[in-house]
Amino acid sequence: MSRIRAFTMPKWGIEMTEGTIADWTVKEGDSFKRGQTLCLIETAKITNEVDAEYDATVRRIIVPGGSEAEPVGALLAVFDEGDHSDAEIDAFVASFKPAEGGLAKGAASAKAAAQEDAESAPAPMPEKPRTRIETNRPISPEALRLAEEEGVDIAVIEGSGRQGRITHQDVIKALRGPANSANKGVLALDVEDFKVFASPLARRLASLHGIALGELTGTGPRGRISKADVLALVPKPSVAAATTAFVVGENRPEIVPFDRVRKVVAQRLTQAKQELPHFYLRMSASADALLDMRKTANLVLGCKASVNDWIVKASAMALARHPDVNVQVHGEQIHRFPHADVSIAVASPKGLVTPVVRQANLMRIDQLAAETRRLIDKAQGKGLSMTDMEGGTFSVSNLGMFGIENFDAIINPPQGAILAVGAALRQPVETAAGGVAFETRISFTLSVDHRAIDGAAGAQFLQTLKSLIEEPAGLFA
Repeated sequence: MSRIRAFTMPKWGIEMTEGTIADWTVKEGDSFKRGQTLCLIETAKITNEVDAEYDATVRRIIVPGGSEAEPVGALLAVFDEGDHSDAEIDAFVASFKPAEGGLAKGAASAKAAAQEDAESAPAPMPEKPRTRIETNRPISPEALRLAEEEGVDIAVIEGSGRQGRITHQDVIKALRGPANSANKGVLALDVEDFKVFASPLARRLASLHGIALGELTGTGPRGRISKADVLALVPKPSVAAATTAFVVGENRPEIVPFDRVRKVVAQRLTQAKQELPHFYLRMSASADALLDMRKTANLVLGCKASVNDWIVKASAMALARHPDVNVQVHGEQIHRFPHADVSIAVASPKGLVTPVVRQANLMRIDQLAAETRRLIDKAQGKGLSMTDMEGGTFSVSNLGMFGIENFDAIINPPQGAILAVGAALRQPVETAAGGVAFETRISFTLSVDHRAIDGAAGAQFLQTLKSLIEEPAGLFA
């Protein structure tokens, strides 16, 4: 039958009156199995792990780890063997009353009944005589029983369990004698150190660095020696020692030669940066209306147009209205185009490629989205042809999806300009009433070939682009 169980501060020894939860290894909502370690409890003499005696779920932790000491019998947590409601757990906590000796009433009754049965039962067979060991070392019950039966001195045993706890296997190794166990992982621990009130980690650090705990003054609760108290006496390594501890090895590069596509791109971009007189125009636009329009249009048209698709569409329409920017430069001639063939920068396995969306100013947004998706898929699959990448009149390079706020792009010759698009960011702006509000803004940087395009022409193009983005209804005109 499922029931709610109280987990209380245990009583280890006649003189124990209180204990401290050093650490929980489970948290509220965790299920545990019999034998699983639940917590670490410290007293004035010992530090022990508490293992579960049954399967249950942690429903409520009353005393968190690191709190002040609690008296024997105090409620530490509530465990649930079934699936009781929160109200039932709350009622159990409210009605709980500690029993004498730290046991719940039911457990105390069971203990009394067991004692009565023991008194009426026949005398048991005599056990093997054992030497009673008084210790404040963390040690499992089975290990302590074996050490008492065999007369093993546990003061020289290093516990291999959690936080130095002596396990049954540790005692067995000690029984095998010096030939097998001497000087194998046994720390030089002073027996007197175990009489000092210190945390398990502080004890271990002190033993590793040869520090006597008896000479320290603890700064923790009730004078408990903590890790920080021990580390304060550990010598700091010198700069020279820290420098000589690291050995520099070879840092051999992986040689990756340019493939055909990257070689062509590198040559064209180097030529463009060296020979073209770049200048840059910057502007930002509010994107809230465009983002709302995108959601609605995608539902109505049944497409998945990205923000970049809408920017390409707006750029193409602005280019059609400003043919002085929609140009190519061939020697001493400027080729001006009535329609916008927009190159979109795509990162492919072979490097940066710029497939072209033909006559993007005439396309509906769903048609443009389908075409860009087709070109991007071809680029990712290494299926782009030279026809896909030739003849663009303008380029759009968008790094906003990587969180880049703004950047300057290099013109893709023979084109006369390229638009660099940054991230859409929430920014504070002043309202008409003099207050402050937040809106989503996108930054744009137009790189321009000054041989063919004047500053005024580039600025007018950006003004038109800004108006189309902030009033996106114009994109359907």
